[in-house]
Amino acid sequence: MTASLLIDAAPEAERDAATKAVVLATAERLFAELGLRAVSVRDITATAGVNLASVNYHFGSKDALVFEIFRRRTAELSRERARRLHQAIDRHAGSPPVRAILEALIAPPLIWSRTDHERRTALQFIIRARSEGGEAVREVLRTDVSHLRPFADALLAALPDLPADEVYWRLHFTLGMIHNNRFAEFDRLHVLSGGATREGEAERLLARMLDFAEAGFLR
Repeated sequence: MTASLLIDAAPEAERDAATKAVVLATAERLFAELGLRAVSVRDITATAGVNLASVNYHFGSKDALVFEIFRRRTAELSRERARRLHQAIDRHAGSPPVRAILEALIAPPLIWSRTDHERRTALQFIIRARSEGGEAVREVLRTDVSHLRPFADALLAALPDLPADEVYWRLHFTLGMIHNNRFAEFDRLHVLSGGATREGEAERLLARMLDFAEAGFLR
């Protein structure tokens, strides 16, 4: 039985929840694969096999749908980063070194990028939304730093001799490195290096990124 037939056979509240879930999943996949601007509401509902009005009913607009997916996925990514940071703090008796802090920040999106990872599409969507999202997404990117505050505080504590403004600047540059490691940039680097930089393992790529970021804080 198809997803749309299963939805039709369920009680109303369950149908609403199931319809919303299938719209979210379908939209995320299409946005990730094709880009936000290339995908219409009609494309989403036709692919999902639901009524055209379901996007407006559940989300209000395409922009609101994009923001809902972005909010959910970035919150999930932030929780994973926070979990890893807490683990690092516990492992190091409350005083994790710079590399452990940076690993908690960098590892989650890199692990999501694996071709076999269940969140690869989610990461592709986040990348798309960061560059193509509407005003609600841009406002979050400009002003929401709550997920970064624990990392800044941990780095400030780990680097007491480094001026605070330098810690913030170097964190900013590290974030730039993370956000610019998109799939297209890897392809360009592969061309630039004549094939020498094709990295097939997330763990090895993580080690390279950590070496670079750690050196930026400790030099």
